[in-house]
Amino acid sequence: MPEITLPDGTLKSFSSPLTVGELAAAIGPGLARAALAGRVNGRLVDTSHRIDSDAQVAIVTERDPEGLELLRHSSAHLLAYAVKELFPEAQVTIGPVIENGFYYDFAYKRPFTPEDLAAIEKRMAELAARDLPIQREVWPRDEAVAFFRSIGEHYKAEIIASIAQGEEVSLYREGDFVDLCRGPHVPSTGRLRVFKLMKVAGAYWRGDSRNEMLQRIYGTAWARKEDQDAYVRMLEEAEKRDHRRLGTQLDLFHFQDEAPGLVFWHPRGWALWQQLEQYMRRVYRDNGYQEVRCPQILDRGLWEKSGHWENYRENMFTTSSENRDYAVKPMNCPGHVQVFNKGLRSYRDLPLRYGEFGACHRNEPSGALHGLMRVRGFTQDDGHVFCTEEQIQSEVSAFTELLRRVYADFGFGEIAYKLATRPAKRVGADWLWDKAEAALDAALRAGGYPFDRLPGEGAFYGPKIEYHLKDSLGRPWQCGTMQVDFSMPERLGAQYVAEDNARRTPVMLHRAIVGSMERFIGILIEHHAGAMPAWLAPVQAVVLNISEGQARYAGSVTEQLRSAGHRVEADLRNEKISYKIREHSLQKLPYLLVVGEKEKAAKRVAVRARGGEDLGAMQVEEFAARLDSESAPER
Repeated sequence: MPEITLPDGTLKSFSSPLTVGELAAAIGPGLARAALAGRVNGRLVDTSHRIDSDAQVAIVTERDPEGLELLRHSSAHLLAYAVKELFPEAQVTIGPVIENGFYYDFAYKRPFTPEDLAAIEKRMAELAARDLPIQREVWPRDEAVAFFRSIGEHYKAEIIASIAQGEEVSLYREGDFVDLCRGPHVPSTGRLRVFKLMKVAGAYWRGDSRNEMLQRIYGTAWARKEDQDAYVRMLEEAEKRDHRRLGTQLDLFHFQDEAPGLVFWHPRGWALWQQLEQYMRRVYRDNGYQEVRCPQILDRGLWEKSGHWENYRENMFTTSSENRDYAVKPMNCPGHVQVFNKGLRSYRDLPLRYGEFGACHRNEPSGALHGLMRVRGFTQDDGHVFCTEEQIQSEVSAFTELLRRVYADFGFGEIAYKLATRPAKRVGADWLWDKAEAALDAALRAGGYPFDRLPGEGAFYGPKIEYHLKDSLGRPWQCGTMQVDFSMPERLGAQYVAEDNARRTPVMLHRAIVGSMERFIGILIEHHAGAMPAWLAPVQAVVLNISEGQARYAGSVTEQLRSAGHRVEADLRNEKISYKIREHSLQKLPYLLVVGEKEKAAKRVAVRARGGEDLGAMQVEEFAARLDSESAPER
């Protein structure tokens, strides 16, 4: 006779075992109709799951985060079902949930077309309308392998064959379609009402470029149509703001095949970079950081001592010379420890803060590269703080406050905090991890920052706080990080003289605010739709003459503003002023300065702000003062 404890503490007793669905019906008909799954003693299960002993149970509906994930997971299987009905020769592989949607990979003899996608989506809707039950079945591993081989699903058979012999696997059946899955799933296809197929892309089997290329169909699914419509509108706006498109339009940077994942910065793009770097350099200076510079290539032995060779080798570019192996640095931390080690450090020197605009290289898969957002060569606003255990909380708290102010300067007001804890592959004793995780937890709680936990997602050498900013389209981006590391300083021999004259190992805090400079610039471009605030803009203003008679005056205005430290250009071409205004407006410049005979005679400029706002005529010194007032904030 199971006794069920509900989330509000209510106890319900039953005379015999019952399913999650039956429990929902016993609570009320409305909940029975809404139930998508259950959480029994913390484990997510199907509504068909049988409860035969005392348990804590929650009914999962579309209002719960797990409910939305279930809708997307089940929609991926519905996609596979529709593909198999329309293209019986297609083989199914894997179909997981991703952020805002799902995908499924297929092997098929020809590329899927846009017309195919429309037909597949239509068939998905038809299958959903049939309200077919989705039923879980448990099969012996060998029977499942034989079944999928018999129906020509060799990829699925390969997945199951990798499971240990003697094990059982769970399959899900809906109509005539059977698929391998751990589950759970929604009770029937009728629960899947709001979905849309988005695009087709290529993907290697098991993510390995040595394997065959598959076709990946992406989709999105939601509980409410208005949520999906809002998401699609956001994607349309995001496409307009795509940093790769704007990078070409605004002549900022480009990529080419001869340097995959590496950026060619154009003059205006590099000017934007310099504004970011110089701002961050002032942040270093004003907050107690000493800037350092370390080598790009270091001997393999150092990477072995630090733990990178064992734990990060597949992501590193390597080279050799004179029978010595080297690695191009994927991160800056081991170099900073070498700087710390040169000289006898005292507890009075701590905290000691180093900062570096460190160029790093990581061997990212070519399929993962994405404009500035995912590159192989990047520069970090990297910093490392060497401190005592007692100083961890104050350093983390001060850094978090600094990061919040910096993000606000760039136009980001909303930040989410996440605490990523020890991964399975790591270095260091568990008691050190306990101490490091507790220190970060305490710092977030002391600052009053609500945070989520990310179990197993810490770096191999220490746990970390991830700072996720939200852009103008509501998309989260993880940029900043703060990591507590007890292991690397010890592995690399870092020591300081404590107050009792004993030698002790410092704690090493790895921290970054913007993270990858390239990626942060990509985020800035999309956040501002290319219309950078005046203090960041590569060109703050352009001076336009109406006719040849004002060319010399326009040139002198340009030089005067440049001499005052502003980024100003002149357009003295023999073109109509309306043409020049339109052309430079498309470049999203903060200001256009027009000079005609009237402005020339009065020693003024007619100022147009971005968006076409007419600010009237100003003296050059008055406009320069306006730019001064919009200069980069001090931090």
